[in-house]
Amino acid sequence: MKEYKSDRLRNVGIVAHGGAGKTSLTEAMLFNSGAVNRLGRVDDGSATTDFEPEEIKRKVTISTALAPCEWREHKINFVDTPGYSDFVAEVKGALRAVDSALIVLCAAAGVEVETEKTWNYANELGLPRIGYINKMDRENADFYSVVDSMKASFGNGVVPVQLPIGAEDNFSGIVDLIKMKAYLPEKNGREYNETAIPADLLPKAEEARMALIEAAAEGNDDLLTKYLEGEELSDEEVISGLLAGIAQSKVFPVMCGSATKNIGIQQMLDSIIKYLPAPGSAPVTGYHPVTKEPVERSGSDPFSAMVFKTTADPFVGRLNYIRLFSGVMKPDSTLYNATKDKSERIGTLFSLRGKHQDPITAVHAGDIVVVAKLQETGTGDSLCDKDKPIIFEPISYPRPMFVRAVEAKNKGDEDKIGQALARLMDEDPTFKVRKDVETNQLLISGMGELHLDIMSERMKRKFGVETLLTNPKVPYRETIRGSAKVEGKHKKQSGGHGQYGHVWLQLDPLAPGAQFEFVDSIFGGAVPRQYIPAVEKGVKEALTAGILAGYPMVDVKVTLTDGSYHTVDSSEMAFKIASTMALRKGALQAKPVLLEPIYSIEVIVPETYMGDVIGDLNTKRGRIQGMEPIGGGQGRIKAQVPLAEMFRYSIDLRSITQGRGTFDMNFSHYEDVPARLAETIIASAKKDKLDEA
Repeated sequence: MKEYKSDRLRNVGIVAHGGAGKTSLTEAMLFNSGAVNRLGRVDDGSATTDFEPEEIKRKVTISTALAPCEWREHKINFVDTPGYSDFVAEVKGALRAVDSALIVLCAAAGVEVETEKTWNYANELGLPRIGYINKMDRENADFYSVVDSMKASFGNGVVPVQLPIGAEDNFSGIVDLIKMKAYLPEKNGREYNETAIPADLLPKAEEARMALIEAAAEGNDDLLTKYLEGEELSDEEVISGLLAGIAQSKVFPVMCGSATKNIGIQQMLDSIIKYLPAPGSAPVTGYHPVTKEPVERSGSDPFSAMVFKTTADPFVGRLNYIRLFSGVMKPDSTLYNATKDKSERIGTLFSLRGKHQDPITAVHAGDIVVVAKLQETGTGDSLCDKDKPIIFEPISYPRPMFVRAVEAKNKGDEDKIGQALARLMDEDPTFKVRKDVETNQLLISGMGELHLDIMSERMKRKFGVETLLTNPKVPYRETIRGSAKVEGKHKKQSGGHGQYGHVWLQLDPLAPGAQFEFVDSIFGGAVPRQYIPAVEKGVKEALTAGILAGYPMVDVKVTLTDGSYHTVDSSEMAFKIASTMALRKGALQAKPVLLEPIYSIEVIVPETYMGDVIGDLNTKRGRIQGMEPIGGGQGRIKAQVPLAEMFRYSIDLRSITQGRGTFDMNFSHYEDVPARLAETIIASAKKDKLDEA
């Protein structure tokens, strides 16, 4: 592929709800542009951008894929993204790399959950958008109904620039509302006959054209004045007004077609060139890494870029997908990673079309390139000229809230699993790994069940590690609610030196969060000084194991009040054993209770779902602490809920709100487990202990 300057580039993120057909649309555009010589299909695993084994198996897009093509002396970098919320990191990273978004909708399903979400992501970034109503040949396809639902969801800036000719089995072509011509495809799918608009469709076309002209006029004050004075706008003026409205994200043209029937695809490619902006139409803002002052970059400025995606492969190594904002990038050069203050040596530059590599001799501002084997650079890092440093704002990702415990299925893979998880974290900013020191489990967090299942599959495929995913253990704790004074005596005689340790301990509860306090109240040498540390050590070891269910005991004050010793048989070990015995006996007398972690959660949902969400939280032993509207038809619910009830909450919330709800949670405090539930937990812990024995 030849070099292209900024004005001949288009970077387009293709986003949609899963199943709308965006990967099929990407494939059709690659085919019509000549980038691929046959029309691949998702169903048979031959689509260019769905090449990962997990994608072929499930027939869904999981990873963002780059798909450049050439059309009418332009290069278009398509970025095909997943349509499921579990892979939001891929979508958010892709939208930071592009200059516009192509929102794909199913002609039968209309606006769906991920349509709304991706539209909002594009809105946050101020990206111009085109809508494409796909699957016009599908049963129950209804173009006009989908347009109405788009207007209801996204405002009156949504305006068709095309109309379909027919629908379902009768879908046969499209009407261009600017040229006011009909286009019917030839059998080869790559040629079109331009003809007059069918008579039965002409009234709708004329009505839709008037709406289009009105939208175009609103994008330009001079055109608006001319329109209001009743003067007719030329096609060039209409296009000029549309361009202004699209650039300001006020007008969103809507087109239609069928990716699998290859109808309307060339018109879509033409529209991308005609309506969507070239990169560099506005400077990109970052900040100086030292002074933190704002810094701008545009096309001819010194080199600057951002990494928006990283993949890890055990054979190829790390691949970084990079969007250039300014300057030129060439092979065999040195880059400066301003985010990490490191220099990186790069070798070959290449473009990817799915998994096909195409070497590049130079990359200009606005283009997208892939680089292999950078040592320090990861997703979100800013690259630049060292003498003109800049850091771009990092990509914003939601916190992963779906947690599973992971362990190697086969013994001997413990070391390999750590390396595999580290590599996968490089790929996905919403995939996190941590060790829970209390339960001694390795925990992985992601955006949902499918997300973690696929990560498990990748560990097996890429790194040869089979894993088991289970619910995490709850880090329960124990404490006491009463006081007790107890004696502990360890006396053993077996010939020669015996063992003798004798203590009296006073146990009292402490305030929550105080953890542990040991007080030495010995007078007169009842327990010699050299044995006091052993007493404290024995107490601490006993607290670690607990006495109800084996969980750590906290918030306990232990006072050593008395004891006795033997000049020959006493030892540190004897006093340690005696204090452990005393602690265990005393804790049973001091009203022991089981504690569970309570988390503060904040749920954001459409107001229509607030009642259902609150009802569900009540079934999870949650305490509602407040609810309030936050605008845009959304409401916020604050509550405190036991961690034990939250492991599947992301799945439950998605089900209740049809995927529209989000939540965040943070540890708050520990409190008593209800007595009946505590009995079950204690019995289960004792059974597990017997099974291990």
